[in-house]
Amino acid sequence: MKLLNKSDILKLLKDTPNSQLIECIEQSFLAYSDGKAKVPPVGHLGFDSPPGDVHIKYGYIEGDSHYVIKIASGFYENPAKGLPASHGMMLSFDAKTGQPSCILLDEGYLTDLRTGLAGAVAAKHLANESITRIGIIGAGVQARFQLKSLAYVRECRDVLVYNRSADNAYKFRDEMNESGFHVEVSPSIKKLAKECDLIVTTTPSVKPLLYAKHVRPGTHISAVGADALGKQELDVQLFNKADLLICDSLAQCMDHGEITHGIQAGVIGANDCEEMGQWLRRDFNRAQDMITIADLTGIATQDIGISKLVLNAAEQSDDQS
Repeated sequence: MKLLNKSDILKLLKDTPNSQLIECIEQSFLAYSDGKAKVPPVGHLGFDSPPGDVHIKYGYIEGDSHYVIKIASGFYENPAKGLPASHGMMLSFDAKTGQPSCILLDEGYLTDLRTGLAGAVAAKHLANESITRIGIIGAGVQARFQLKSLAYVRECRDVLVYNRSADNAYKFRDEMNESGFHVEVSPSIKKLAKECDLIVTTTPSVKPLLYAKHVRPGTHISAVGADALGKQELDVQLFNKADLLICDSLAQCMDHGEITHGIQAGVIGANDCEEMGQWLRRDFNRAQDMITIADLTGIATQDIGISKLVLNAAEQSDDQS
């Protein structure tokens, strides 16, 4: 059985083209919505003191040689203790024998990467081609992955960030500016929403942060924070205002995504939302003033896809050595 730690994984993915990373996640959406994947319900373990979440996602794509089990954790007070907020690993097994083939001890990196890439796929297919300013709500690890991944699909580098901790927002600003962005810290989400036409929400909030009355026409919103029951970042009236609502998994999002709040409030029904894997097969001519929303809870096929990229790169490396 092979063991790959985070440093191994970073080396193996170092030369992977951005386009291949994006395509990997696009294919994961398609496999899920085409019914080619066996994906049981997400396992979730929540903690209150200190606050944290553990997610278990696992599945198998028809025809694959391996199945994958992923364990990912997020403990939000860890940075104050000098520890990373997220951690985890992926386990790959032979689909014919059930024998373990590889432990990807990625420390949560692959989950963060594929989540950021999913946001980029949403922007690629739903946002306007010409973006004037990107808004990031939250300033943690996922905020960084989302912004860096957006650079693969859009040319805009002008960014506003809002975070309830101003110190963390300024740290985010300084780090992202060194990566080629022009980031300013916003004093409020209201200001951010009024100035940005691509907004990504990345927080563990349990109450709305982004309100319909502040979002301007032509905006695309990728909501990635509501990945467990009770979490919410979007005002339900945004669903009334939106022209298009897309999710990664209708079943998951109805259970614990943003749209579950809209359904419970009677603002929308399940038929008002379409899965990304279905939407990718459509021809979409976006009107400039449309408001679009992507509700992204994270699906196991993304973990399968990103782990396959690593394992394939590892096999090629072994063949060359």
